[in-house]
Amino acid sequence: MASFVSFAPSATLQILKFDDVDDYRRAVRKFQLEFTPLSRRISAEQAILHLPGFDLSLIQAFPRLVNTQLAPDGTAVCFSMDERLPLRINGVDMDRAIVALGHGGDRFTALEEAAVRTAAIVFTPEIHDRGWPETRREFSMLTTTTSALQRLRLLVLEVMKFASASGDAAVMPATAAGIKESLLAASDQVFGRYGPPLADGSLHSARLFGVYRKVEEYLGENLGNPIYSNELSRQVGVPVRTLQDVVRLYHGMSLHRYLRLKRLWLVRQRLRMGHVSVKACALAFGFWHLSDFSRSYRLHFEETPSETLARAH
Repeated sequence: MASFVSFAPSATLQILKFDDVDDYRRAVRKFQLEFTPLSRRISAEQAILHLPGFDLSLIQAFPRLVNTQLAPDGTAVCFSMDERLPLRINGVDMDRAIVALGHGGDRFTALEEAAVRTAAIVFTPEIHDRGWPETRREFSMLTTTTSALQRLRLLVLEVMKFASASGDAAVMPATAAGIKESLLAASDQVFGRYGPPLADGSLHSARLFGVYRKVEEYLGENLGNPIYSNELSRQVGVPVRTLQDVVRLYHGMSLHRYLRLKRLWLVRQRLRMGHVSVKACALAFGFWHLSDFSRSYRLHFEETPSETLARAH
């Protein structure tokens, strides 16, 4: 299998290659790992992105048996980057759209009969307020849709490409928070968080409307800053899952899309002041994927960010 680590190292992205088992073992982050190689010679590659709130790893390992335990302070989302390769986790063949989910201290076993490619996102601290399944000391193997898993795979590659090409930009607080928000939103879709809106006349409608008012009040008082789901949850005092239900009920869209639209408007407001570059403004409000930002901006405002900035001068 050809190398999949085609990224260049940067200030935030570490690229490691191994032909020694012990060197590989020492480089593993966020997991206590024990394994038995199934081949004499090993060849392993790993790309590790470490940013506030999460670690993202792409791994091409070697045929092996694995026993591992997640560190006590995180939630891990693990999945294969390939289709139909011989990988089995906790007795389940990963030959379909399956994702492994574990919370702090959870364990899993794996049989990797070939040099499979896998990805692991470890969010810290643990996540228990987005409606994701809970676990009981072992990773859960969860079936999702092929399209949701493929979107998550492509997003992981885009994040790695950005971290490789952008250097120090990835460590900017707003940029790092924007990347984390993208990964959380893609994981929400994988775990089927976005269900139907709550019915009108629900016994909880008065409470949900009160939450909605708090959300709007907080967003209105903080128009100069990018707002993300975790911070909004903390300020309003309800789980992210409740925020998702409320926003879908009252705005007919996902929480991620709603906050993204809010941030687009904040960028436009800043650009119209004419004091910053498009790139600096986008990064300041968490839009780390610049081509995606430009496409969304033009779709929403029917002009490019550069055109908005040019009209301000």
